[in-house]
Amino acid sequence: MIYQEIMAISTKGHGDMHDLTETVQQIVSASGMKTGIVNIFNIGSTGAIGMIEFEPGLKRDLPELLDRLIPPNLNYGHEQTWHDGNGHSHLQASLLGPSLTIPLSKRKLAIGTWQQIFHLECDIKPRERKIVVTLTGE
Repeated sequence: MIYQEIMAISTKGHGDMHDLTETVQQIVSASGMKTGIVNIFNIGSTGAIGMIEFEPGLKRDLPELLDRLIPPNLNYGHEQTWHDGNGHSHLQASLLGPSLTIPLSKRKLAIGTWQQIFHLECDIKPRERKIVVTLTGE
């Protein structure tokens, strides 16, 4: 069986993180699936999906680390093409990736106590994001 829902979130711009864990678990519960996998996918090239312990220190540390690795103020090729100031946003989102796949077991996400699903806004502007949650299983 396949089940799919699209969730929407509003972001505040670069570095804004959202904990998606509870909403994804609600979608898993609504699907009625006992066993399988769930894929969480961000639509758009400047947002990322991942897992982290969703606590204030790491919510600050991850965006700061990305800004050190891929700084906002460099002259990226994307800037030469579009002049929109978000070349680093595309690269940061690409580094983390747009999706995450998690096993389902006994109608629940098979994750640890300190693992939460996050969305990270890498773009410089606030965005209305659509995130596709697709379950496959039984």
